Amino acid sequence: MEENKDASENPLKSNRRHFFSQLSVGIGSLALGSLLIPDLFKGSGPSLASKGDLGVAHFAPKAKRIIYLFQAGAPSQLETFDYKPILRKRMGEDLPESIRNGQRLTGMTANQDKFPLMPPKIGFKKHGESQTWISDFFPHIAKIADDITVVRSMHTEAINHDPAITFFQTGSQIAGRPSMGSWLSYGLGSENKNLPSFVVLTSRGKGNSQGLYSKLWSSGFLDSKHQGVLLRSGKDPVLYLNDPDGISRSDKRHLLDHVASLNKMHHVETGDDEIESRIAQYEMAYRMQMSVPDVMDISKEPQSIIDLYGEDCQVPGTYAANALQARRLAENGVRFIQLYHQGWDQHGNLHNEMAGQAKDVDQASAALVLDLKQRGMLEDTLVVWGGEFGRGNYAQGKFDPENYGRDHHPKAFSIWMAGGGIKPGLNYGQTDEFGYNVVENPVHINDFHATLMHQMGLDHEKLTYKYQGRRFRLTDVAGNVINDLLA
Repeated sequence: MEENKDASENPLKSNRRHFFSQLSVGIGSLALGSLLIPDLFKGSGPSLASKGDLGVAHFAPKAKRIIYLFQAGAPSQLETFDYKPILRKRMGEDLPESIRNGQRLTGMTANQDKFPLMPPKIGFKKHGESQTWISDFFPHIAKIADDITVVRSMHTEAINHDPAITFFQTGSQIAGRPSMGSWLSYGLGSENKNLPSFVVLTSRGKGNSQGLYSKLWSSGFLDSKHQGVLLRSGKDPVLYLNDPDGISRSDKRHLLDHVASLNKMHHVETGDDEIESRIAQYEMAYRMQMSVPDVMDISKEPQSIIDLYGEDCQVPGTYAANALQARRLAENGVRFIQLYHQGWDQHGNLHNEMAGQAKDVDQASAALVLDLKQRGMLEDTLVVWGGEFGRGNYAQGKFDPENYGRDHHPKAFSIWMAGGGIKPGLNYGQTDEFGYNVVENPVHINDFHATLMHQMGLDHEKLTYKYQGRRFRLTDVAGNVINDLLA
């Protein structure tokens, strides 16, 4: 499955027909045209204009949709799912150099003379038949231990937040690539013509928050109709979606029809595919005027669902409210639902801040899995929970067991997944006894992306898009499906 044109070789939003209609075809014009548009005089072939989404899976998918619960700021694996009792036994001792092995550090700890081992203050217990270690910060997630798979062997190259989050969302540390949701929209299309195929919801905890930017849900070099649509909390989930006073529904329809006819004329003249995308986006906005308010209205949810997610689900903009909205969007055919919850960047006061962050997300995260399961949707909905990297096993700054923080740690961290054809109740991968290095079944971000795409019926090596003379894909030039994770 490949895109058959190169959007980058359309720098003037022009094609042969447009070029010759605007310029006299003299030798000078031909020479100029060959410089401006190198492929102008090649043989007949596919138009330079985009063909939009492909809309066909490579093979039968296990999952129809993904709900990604992204914990922005990087929750510590040592306070969540990677229990390391040796840290308590050797608390305060310097991390052995043989373990650290000269690993790159951030500017916040690179000048430390000592790296005193710091255990978590929170306790851990084994849960479920899977005997999954889960910290006491997450009593609700502990109850679904047999429904989730914990991957403790994630690793990345990125050591700072912005490139690390960008890497997880787009497959590259450098901004400008399409996000994962955009790739899925491009490859599979939409299941509901009245809603976007890719929706973004954000919430913020009380902890230290890293910024979130629209580049994380950008369509990059793909058609703009594949970018994520940010739904805001409050009265107007999408800015400028509603009509001004005095404009009726029929007036709006009449206006759009006339605008579409003008845009189509312009498209015939220029061959600019973004015009077709603009027409499609106007039509989507028109349909969303009716569909978005309905899907965002939780007033008809029974009290049992409110109790499941917690009272916060009735407060717009909270993580719990967004988790419930994610289920409603999934029910209505949205293919990729991205939640971001900020506040996990704990360089100090980690224990107290993580307690608040965990309280924000624990009940609603577990509720989402249980809710999908009771509706028969978990088997074809892939839920992912995790951040952009992990945290070091030593104290940042001075050694203070009562008020400690942890610096960034890209070499080993944990996430969990549920549903969508992923084996339930699995503990995958291992770190060393210090929780510092992956020693068994490493999973790189490229492998993670390849596996998620596989569950959606896409071969990550075949879903490509030609841009600036090369074929790009979400996993770039790497990545393997982790078959051990698949049911």
